[in-house]
Amino acid sequence: MLLPVDLEKRVAYFQTPQAIRDRCKLLFERVVADESEHFRLDLSRMGSVADLVIATMQAHYPTGDIPFHSRWRHFQGREGHRLARLENHLRGLDRQERLQCQWDLTVISVLLDAGAGSAWGYRDPESGEVVGRSEGLALASFDWFWRGGLSGDPRRPLQVDAVGLERITLADLATAFQVGSENPLLGLEGRWQLLQRLAQALRSQPQRFGADLPRPGRLWQELQPEEGSGHGIRAARVLQAVLRGFGSIWPGRVSLAGIPLGDVWPYPHLPQTEPGSDWVPFHKLSQWMTYSLLEPLHQEGIPIWGLDELTGLAEYRNGGLFVDGGVIQLKQPEIREQLHPPGSTVIVEWRALTVILLDQVATLIREKLGRSPQELPLVKILQGGTWTAGRQIAAQLRPNAVPPIQLLSDGTVF
Repeated sequence: MLLPVDLEKRVAYFQTPQAIRDRCKLLFERVVADESEHFRLDLSRMGSVADLVIATMQAHYPTGDIPFHSRWRHFQGREGHRLARLENHLRGLDRQERLQCQWDLTVISVLLDAGAGSAWGYRDPESGEVVGRSEGLALASFDWFWRGGLSGDPRRPLQVDAVGLERITLADLATAFQVGSENPLLGLEGRWQLLQRLAQALRSQPQRFGADLPRPGRLWQELQPEEGSGHGIRAARVLQAVLRGFGSIWPGRVSLAGIPLGDVWPYPHLPQTEPGSDWVPFHKLSQWMTYSLLEPLHQEGIPIWGLDELTGLAEYRNGGLFVDGGVIQLKQPEIREQLHPPGSTVIVEWRALTVILLDQVATLIREKLGRSPQELPLVKILQGGTWTAGRQIAAQLRPNAVPPIQLLSDGTVF
């Protein structure tokens, strides 16, 4: 029986990138040993996948200046006016308020960034173009934020706070995202419930988010640069703050010592010897949020260290790259034809393989290019990169670039 202090340590462990790698490696080793009923691996194809990613990086970033893989890439839109407007607004604020505003926007947009489905699109008011999937969700959330739809203070429209979130109805969310019978969005109600749980999380932690109009962006105040770190911030510390601050919003997931752990899933083929021994963490949205929160810090000149401690994102573009590239091979063809819930062994194994293979392909890419992890961190390889290559190869193989394995989305994973 674990003592309370041991449970606390185990909770802290599950909130680390190391836990993600450790647990995913166990599943990777099962597949390498041909013990999976769903997948086999052909690691001889990793070189060709690395070459495809390099070609994609060089086509999109010929100068080699690759930005972070973060939500901020999606806010620009074709006309490019959104970020310019935001920058003009931020110019008159002090650093604290600039970061809080950017973190408010980041948190809300990432939380709304789950699989939209191939039938949904957002008509960009600036360009008139219909934009789908993650980019469309980003534009919709930015425009909603810019209109003050998430603020409870009419004097300060460009913020997200508990009062503003509590006022949002399902109809408000549908309107903001242009949802209708001809434009359905997967997981609409799940997204609305997530916003309501976010409001509750903000209210329940005044020490983190403030007592007066609690805001997600106030999490920045907990993460002032550490002493002895050259006034920098460790990336894994931001992830831990995200998991602790927002962990209670995730629905129906595992808990330990009464603490919800978020994107963590039981896996039946691991030994169940003590609490959590059969669990596999991914923290996809939380790491996506962390990468996206780090970008404003980087832009403010605040050093970030330990960036490569974070893992690659276990989602369908990165995972699809390895399936379509022939590295991950399906033992059962019908896997492609079914919808799989996020807790299924198919999805848990696929995501675990994705995490480990992203580390391996990153090493191959650096070796081929003669670059160090500091020069080409994983966050840039994701952007350059694996995510784009995964989308492109999906578009070549299937209508609407649907992923090779279909997830039954609840609006909070992928």
